[in-house]
Amino acid sequence: MAIQISNRGAANNLRAQFEFLALVMNGPQTSFQYQHKSVMTEEICSTLIDVPPGVILDATVGGGGHTLALLELRDDWNIVGVDRDRVAIEAASEKIANYKDRCILRQSEFVDFPKILQELDVKELSGFVFDLGVSSVHFDVAERGFSYTKEGPLDMRMDQQQSLTAHEVINEYSEPDLNRIIKMYGDERFSRRITTAIANQRPITNTLELAEIIKSAIPAPARRTGGHPAKRTFQAVRIEVNSELKQLSGTLTEAVKWLVPKGRGVVLSYHSGEDRIVKKIFREAEDGGCVCPSRLPCVCGAISLAKAVNKKVINPSKEEVTSNHRSSSALFRSIERLCIDESGTES
Repeated sequence: MAIQISNRGAANNLRAQFEFLALVMNGPQTSFQYQHKSVMTEEICSTLIDVPPGVILDATVGGGGHTLALLELRDDWNIVGVDRDRVAIEAASEKIANYKDRCILRQSEFVDFPKILQELDVKELSGFVFDLGVSSVHFDVAERGFSYTKEGPLDMRMDQQQSLTAHEVINEYSEPDLNRIIKMYGDERFSRRITTAIANQRPITNTLELAEIIKSAIPAPARRTGGHPAKRTFQAVRIEVNSELKQLSGTLTEAVKWLVPKGRGVVLSYHSGEDRIVKKIFREAEDGGCVCPSRLPCVCGAISLAKAVNKKVINPSKEEVTSNHRSSSALFRSIERLCIDESGTES
């Protein structure tokens, strides 16, 4: 079942996209093979397998691993895939080449998904997937500036067209602002020491220089556990550069509203800040924004939109972590849209 397009002009636009996004992807070809292993694909497929036929939104398509798995799982689904990274869209377009009639890819931020769906005359979703992790490619390609173990520019932009880079955050933000970002987005208990060290060493020009400054600011006993000492600060700067958490709350709230009854949404987050937002949004969808005391019946008129598929967060299996160590921090939550009758009661 193909996505229905409301007019001939829209159909022509859609057909042009299906011709492998050649026009969208104008620019130099990448000099490396896009290698990324999708996380918790089996859990995503098993959660979504029974949702109604229709359109599935992959809001963070990456290299297309989840998209391809969903296309192969059922032939009565169409996929709309979104990613802000041009290189990711290029890689995904190659991966789903055999399914061009059932998949559309767009280079855009996931906050733009309602506009994209409206342009395609899609009015509702059978499911959605948000994988909030950073692609392995971002870490493996030093020139992208995400890695604290490889020398590269202070970049960290997922969308190479945007202006804000890690260089500006590190070298131009005030000490209070930088401390706030590292503490809030990185859960870094030594944020003040790190901020002072960075401010004293400005200007900082590359990732290894920054990583070494961070390392030197953390007490030696604390450096012996918890992974690389620069990990949390790099995470915090990346989140700031790409406005990751600022966009997440409103986008997830909207995505739940787009679900058809019995449609399901899945979110993979990778640190506590992301997961707190996901948990909050899903809880609000479950209780309808009820303000009544938790032990008393609701009298405020709130209507529940959805229910949790799994009450507790799910972690990747030991086997997956062994084969893909970057999956180890994944936190899986899912939600299902309720069937609500006119009285506001689940039917």
